[in-house]
Amino acid sequence: MKSSFISSAHALFSGAVADIIMLWLNTNKRKESYEDQTSYMKQMTKKRKAKKSGISAGALSGIILVMVLAGAGITGTLALNSIYRGPYKAYTQHLLETMEEGSLQYKAAGLFYSQAELEAIRNPQLAEEEETPTASESADKDAIEIIDLKGTTFEGKLMIVHDPSRVFVACNPNMDSGAPGYSVEKYIQDNNAIAGINAGGFEDAGGNGNGGTAYGIVIHDGKLISGRPNEFTPVIGINNANQLVVGDMTAQQALDYDIRDAVTFGPVFIKNWDVVFETGRHPGLNPRTVIGQRYDGAFLLMVLDGRQPSSFGSTYQDIIDIMQQYDAVNAANLDGGNSTVMVYDGETLNTTVSIKGDRRVPTAFIVK
Repeated sequence: MKSSFISSAHALFSGAVADIIMLWLNTNKRKESYEDQTSYMKQMTKKRKAKKSGISAGALSGIILVMVLAGAGITGTLALNSIYRGPYKAYTQHLLETMEEGSLQYKAAGLFYSQAELEAIRNPQLAEEEETPTASESADKDAIEIIDLKGTTFEGKLMIVHDPSRVFVACNPNMDSGAPGYSVEKYIQDNNAIAGINAGGFEDAGGNGNGGTAYGIVIHDGKLISGRPNEFTPVIGINNANQLVVGDMTAQQALDYDIRDAVTFGPVFIKNWDVVFETGRHPGLNPRTVIGQRYDGAFLLMVLDGRQPSSFGSTYQDIIDIMQQYDAVNAANLDGGNSTVMVYDGETLNTTVSIKGDRRVPTAFIVK
């Protein structure tokens, strides 16, 4: 009897424990199911919100990519336009003439020029053969243009000599003898020239304007007139191909480079289209004389007045800006101050500041 009661009690207890365990397991399952459903509902809610926003993440990325590519295209087009249709015509002409046919540069140029235009630019001799120049067109090559210049602090003149073979250096025939130099006007008269500007620097003890002894070197007609042959000096010269040559070299090197005429001064502002002078080194306002040359060979002779109520003077940056505006490949500073003068057809075009009139100088760039 006792044994039977114990067995029944054991069975009842075991069943109760089993029921409790099953109840716990079912409760956990329902909890996990509820958590899964809650997570699912949250995800669905996020998706519905994303749909309501109207743009998916992928679509938004695509729009941004299109906008970036469009911006890059516009920027690239503007950059190419500044190269092929920009303000520096001489540089553009040089680029078009030297690029290889079929290259990427050539294909890019085709966006801005017709094939006929490209052929005319790259082969100008063909156009010359097709068209016989008229008398007026031939005269244009020999023409001398005089342009009035005016800036915030200066006034001046720019002379454009289209035929570079007309420009030479005239010099004191009694150089280094102690005899005084000549005025630019006299150099013009003695050499049957039409125009001229002052050129290189010179010794001027006491500021008397004697102008008899030049700084550095003077080369005239392929011969060294003054200076030491092996001493480095800033050279501003013209070679036998009528090209302006600027830079530091010895007189012997200048002669070896076939430089026919040269003087010493500086600084050099532009060399092979690049600005090579740090303008902050000399910001003062003064009268200036400058020589430059374009890619087509035309010489740019310039004077800018200074030390006057109507024209205080110009800075080196002013000079660079003007030379770049007129497409100078090379440009350099000549003697300025009281020496600055430009004479054309017997008339002094600028207002000089020398109290003794046109100053005596050892050299001048003249136009025959």
